[in-house]
Amino acid sequence: MTPPSDDEMVPVSVRLGAVVPPENPEDWTRPLTWVAAIGMLAAPAILLGWYAIATPTDTVRPLAGSYAVAIALVVGAAAAGGTQLGRARAVGGTLAAGLLGALLIAMVGALTAGEVGWLGDMRPVHTINPTLLHALAAAVAGLAGCLPAAVAAGLAAGRLPRLERGALAGTVGALVTVLVLPNLF
Repeated sequence: MTPPSDDEMVPVSVRLGAVVPPENPEDWTRPLTWVAAIGMLAAPAILLGWYAIATPTDTVRPLAGSYAVAIALVVGAAAAGGTQLGRARAVGGTLAAGLLGALLIAMVGALTAGEVGWLGDMRPVHTINPTLLHALAAAVAGLAGCLPAAVAAGLAAGRLPRLERGALAGTVGALVTVLVLPNLF
């Protein structure tokens, strides 16, 4: 048996000079791919779990679940951005993960609100459904935290290791999120 050549030890994505799509099993065996995927999907999963256990009925103030979803969005986005090496990629990864997470949060909120239907079938609604309100508020507050988190991730990209960079960006973003969320109610 001959030892593998140097070319065989290099991942396919590097040998081809292009990014391998996530469908390739090679990429899903890497821990950083899972960190990015979990980072983007954590907040929508928390929201779905919260609504499965007990849907909110209060539209006056943010609830603990609202804070949990908003903070999970920004921390997950910071973790996804923290997997990137360059400054521009860290900023872009954080913002892209935050936008995807916010979109999924809004979709879960709309689907669990029970107000989704054909335009002709919808009745006029004078107040917003509490599930939709908390989902949208958490998404907006989380996105507000993603902006400073992305800046922090970009500034720390060349200076700090991935874990510290993600922790710094997540902390900065979570602080902004906690300050923004109460103002949305």
